[in-house]
This record gives sequence, C-alpha cells and structure tokens, in this order.
Amino acid sequence: MDTIKSAGFYLAVAVIVLVAVFPFYYAILTSFETGTALFEVNYVPSSLDWSNYATILNNGTFPRNVLNSLFVAATTVAFALFLAVTASYALARVRFRGRGLLLMTILAVSMFPQIAVLAGLFELIRFLNIYNTPWAMILSYTIFTLPFTVWVLTTFMRDLPLEIEEAAIVDGATPWVIITKVFLPLLWPALVTTGLLAFIGAWNEFLFALTFTSSETTRTVPVAIALLSGATQHETPWGTIMAASVLVTVPLIALVLIFQRKIVAGLTAGGVKG
Repeated sequence: MDTIKSAGFYLAVAVIVLVAVFPFYYAILTSFETGTALFEVNYVPSSLDWSNYATILNNGTFPRNVLNSLFVAATTVAFALFLAVTASYALARVRFRGRGLLLMTILAVSMFPQIAVLAGLFELIRFLNIYNTPWAMILSYTIFTLPFTVWVLTTFMRDLPLEIEEAAIVDGATPWVIITKVFLPLLWPALVTTGLLAFIGAWNEFLFALTFTSSETTRTVPVAIALLSGATQHETPWGTIMAASVLVTVPLIALVLIFQRKIVAGLTAGGVKG
C-alpha cells in the first residue's frame, strides 16, 4: 500500500514538473528553429541554429532594452526595500493610533488592478515631467511593490524578540542604528524574498512599460519583445521572439536557483530562535 502511495506521489510530481517545464523547453526548442521548421512539431531538436540569437544580440536597441530593464528593476528594488524597512519598523515597533487600520489600508492598495489607476498615474507622470524616462516606470513599480513588501517585512519584524531592541536602546542606539545594525541582519531572508519578487515583477511588467515609454531606447525588454517585427508587417518572427524570451528568462532562473534557500526561509520563518 505504501509503495502504491509513493508511486502515485512521484507520478503526480512528474506530471506537475512536466506541465510547468514543458512550455519553457518548447520555447528554447523554437528559438533554435528558422524558416518552415518553426511550423513543424518537434520535441527533440534535430539541429541547433543560432541565427535567432545572433539577430537579437546584433539588434541595436535590444541590448539597450536589457540594460533599461536591469536599471529599472534594480532601482525599484532598492527604493522599495529602503522604504519598506523603515515603514515596517514604524508599523511593527512604534505604537500609535490607527496603526492596524494603516496596515490594512496598505494591503488594500495592492488589490487595485493596474488598469484601474493607469489614467491617474499617467497624469501624475506627465505632471512630474518624467514621461518616456526610466523614472516613470520606477515610480509606478515602487508604488505597486511597496504594499506587499511592507506587509511581509512588518510581519517578519513584529516577531523578532523585543529584548534585542531593548538591549540596543540601553546601549544608546538610535532607531536608525537599530534598523541598520540590529534588524537588517535578522531580516536578510525576508529582504531576499521580497527583493527578488519585486525584481521579477519589475523585470516582467508590461502595461506600465508600454504606456509610459514612446521611444525604442527607453523601452524595457517585455515591450521590446512584444514589438519585434518580421521582414513584413504580416510576419511574426516567432524564432526571434523565443530567442529573446529565453535570453531574458535565464537570468531570473539563475537568481531563483542561487537564492532559493533564502527564499524558502523568508517565506516560512516568522522570527528567530533562542
């Protein structure tokens, strides 16, 4: 009976892994195909044609789009974590009237769909004169990233032992010293988790990147991939699109594999032992 249960469990795991991995595998397979081979169903590559990757890498704007995405995502993470750490300290450690209501309001903000605030955010960006610049996307991404980041870090910081903070206060530490020297090392798993999720969200975001940019040199990779065109207006360059998608997805997979232990710790741990 145990053998049957074990076999069924591993079979279910194999099916889930196959369903999750197969689209990415087929995208990689398609990225090595050109011409009529794109429309043939093949599950095993017969040959590897690197011309699609050469086309993308030799594209004058695509490397610039990758750098734009890297700058926007990294800056968004930096701003979001800085604001979230300071806000979570106030929400978790400082007692003031309406703290619970404020925390619930922050969480409620994250429930608004992007399209619902697109018009208002567009007017704000036009007013700040940052339209068609990376700062337009950084502002919008930070606004949508902060609620989740603040909520996770507040929950994590609230469970840290109060004695640690009291000992630092007795030693004459200021709130800023407590945050940077005492809490940050303990918040490392949560920071990695929220930072990586914020980076992935900013890297893959499409709606704001499409709306707030108008030139090829300021676009990020999702918009650049969506606007790739073939030799004619009726041709969709699937091979080139898949090659570009693989190139921008591999770094995300590498980051997840590198920080997977910290991610699990950040999602499961609620405090410290001892």
